Amino acid sequence: MEVLNQFAPLILIFVVAYFFMLRPQIKRQKEEKKFIAALKKGDRVVTKNGLHGKIADINEGNQTVVIETSAGKLKYESSAISHELSKREATKK
Repeated sequence: MEVLNQFAPLILIFVVAYFFMLRPQIKRQKEEKKFIAALKKGDRVVTKNGLHGKIADINEGNQTVVIETSAGKLKYESSAISHELSKREATKK
């Protein structure tokens, strides 16, 4: 019983860390995978570095996308896409 009392604070720290740090991160990763899988040709998107454009082509099992901008076409990794503008604009209307 004495050993349990000594390790209780340490166990409590791990439990709190799981619920406040690890679990939300895992949830965010799952949401990001679903978002990337749902991307389709014609969606207006913004990349993580701020580039605005429209998806012209999706290649290699959603690994890379070709984004059409006013400057031309650029090839990006799907993970570099931050959010989609098409859905955001539709919810505002």
